[in-house]
Amino acid sequence: MKVMKFGGTSVGKPERMKHIASLLNKQSEPALVVLSALSGTTNALVTIGNNIAANDRHTALQNINALHEHYKTYIRELLTDEKAYEKAKNIVEEHFDFLHIILKISFSEALNKDILAQGELLSTKIFCCYLDEIGESYALLPALEFMTIDENEEPQLGSIRTRLSNLLEQHKDKRVLVTQGYICRNARGEVDNLKRGGSDYTASLVAAAINASVCEIWTDIDGMHNNDPRIVNKTFPIEQLSFDEAAELAYFGAKILHPASIWPAQQYKIPVKLLNTMQPDAKGTLITGEAASSGVKAVAAKDNIYAIKIRSGRMLLAYGFLRKVFEVFEKYKTPIDMITTSEVAVSLTIDNAEHLKHIVKELEALGTVEVDENQTIVCVVGHNINETEEIIKKLFGSIKNIPIRMVSYGGSPHNISLLVAAEYKNQLLQQLNRGMFGLS
Repeated sequence: MKVMKFGGTSVGKPERMKHIASLLNKQSEPALVVLSALSGTTNALVTIGNNIAANDRHTALQNINALHEHYKTYIRELLTDEKAYEKAKNIVEEHFDFLHIILKISFSEALNKDILAQGELLSTKIFCCYLDEIGESYALLPALEFMTIDENEEPQLGSIRTRLSNLLEQHKDKRVLVTQGYICRNARGEVDNLKRGGSDYTASLVAAAINASVCEIWTDIDGMHNNDPRIVNKTFPIEQLSFDEAAELAYFGAKILHPASIWPAQQYKIPVKLLNTMQPDAKGTLITGEAASSGVKAVAAKDNIYAIKIRSGRMLLAYGFLRKVFEVFEKYKTPIDMITTSEVAVSLTIDNAEHLKHIVKELEALGTVEVDENQTIVCVVGHNINETEEIIKKLFGSIKNIPIRMVSYGGSPHNISLLVAAEYKNQLLQQLNRGMFGLS
């Protein structure tokens, strides 16, 4: 059995949802399909939640009604069989009745998670109505019955495997199985989610849990590209990456893949394919345990970075200084992306400023603290690139006229990272495209 995940743009229009069904019809093995919410839905639900949190019920109602109209139009265009249409119409009304009811309830974070879950619940149920219409052999496996996270918000893969196996056993005669991405239940049994991009994570977890033949991630681009096609004119899809290379690219900004979605597939040696729903015959990108070749594969950029410098001539070389620095970030559960040290200072970066004020206050007990906002990490990723002298020459020859704030080199054999002010991001990506790939 394979896992096939389709993102929001892949189900965003009725004709695209029909196209997914046609892709499933061509599969030579059973498929477990993971669907995201229709494109734009999660953003709309976030806005509705924010409206309610701000006690702006009037605006929330307007936004609910606008989203409701979108779904009514969507199912009317998707379904021609009256029985299937009536079923979908009742589903849509049921979920929007819920959204109207919550306008009368006091806002809480638990309620907000229920609001956010509506997108995936709607998309999967509507898709199943279309499968009904075309006579497909399918079953809906509700993610809330098997996808669980613990008190640390970590997926419980053992429990997921057991519960999902039981559901599969009940529907072993079905050719297509459908479930929701993103949503889950937490340790308290409440509706929760795997955060943004969590549908990729769902797909990888499901693939690991059922020991799938492959985990396919279908989007609107033909695989992972060597650079950001929104910024750089000439890019190309990468045919094959190792899990380590793909993880570096995903973590440092490649938008096609959620960073967390690598490790379950990697741990259980499940190949991952990145494919284009609009061009299903394109090769896309294959991610496996082996790198196809040495050398630079791609460049990625991660925005909204904060650079923090702790300067302390007296303390820096003292035993335990770095431990004290790291303990501050551990206390506030804030990961560090890059770190460099000198004789008198430590510089590091974070991408989450939620606790920045508290972090800075505690770091000031260790020395003078400076914070630079609006920074970008640009990383160059490939297999064993730190062992190739020619790559280093090309890299540093490509960054002329751009002030580099930090360089991280040697921490990983697959990644060299550069920190620059955000205003230089586009220029750096373009220069690296010329210098590393010979493309302008």
